[in-house]
Amino acid sequence: AHYIGAIPRAAGTATTKDLNGATSTDIGVSFADHLDVMRILEDLIIHTYGYVNKTCSAQIANIGVEDFAVPKAGFPRLPYAEAIEIAKKGIEDPIKYGDDISPAAERAIGAEMGGHYFIVDWPSEIRPYYAMQHDNDPSICKAFDMMHPRMELSSGAQREHRYDQLVQQIKQKGLNPENFEFYLKPFRYGMPPHAGWGLGADRLVMTMLGLSNVREAVLFPRDMHRLVP
Repeated sequence: AHYIGAIPRAAGTATTKDLNGATSTDIGVSFADHLDVMRILEDLIIHTYGYVNKTCSAQIANIGVEDFAVPKAGFPRLPYAEAIEIAKKGIEDPIKYGDDISPAAERAIGAEMGGHYFIVDWPSEIRPYYAMQHDNDPSICKAFDMMHPRMELSSGAQREHRYDQLVQQIKQKGLNPENFEFYLKPFRYGMPPHAGWGLGADRLVMTMLGLSNVREAVLFPRDMHRLVP
């Protein structure tokens, strides 16, 4: 399944990279794991940059983008634990294993990585209940973020398809499976292994063109202070 469309976002703060209404490109792939959809995502980013470079070079020059470059294949896979260690050396605020990665940490890690990359092997406790845990270490899961040196562009995972395991993971989050019956019901009848991701199209344009604010990449941005036009 593939979707491109508008989504609401619960952005509680006004930042240069967050909107309350965004454009998302999402996929869900049956009989696939997280590595499969990571390859699709990497190919999409490279193809998009390449197509823009081929068809819009005059426009790119016209808006003053001097360092436009098509990313090279083989985005590095950086384990979350290593990302935290890089962030510790690059930011003043304390950060530890199990914390989410702050914007300052994203920039510090991005400066070290120097290009697009994936953060993989996230702690299960800070990812959604439906992210599949590693069989050999359930404390980490098959979730990933695809990063530009400046910020996160995409989040994804292989999703748990086994009913009993899914119920167990809901309970691990301190949630009541009965409240998720609408989601769980199809899994009783059998679901294939599946994985997917969501890509922020607005952030992709922002980072591709070196814009300082995501609002410059959107015709009618929606944020905490602007709903119309």
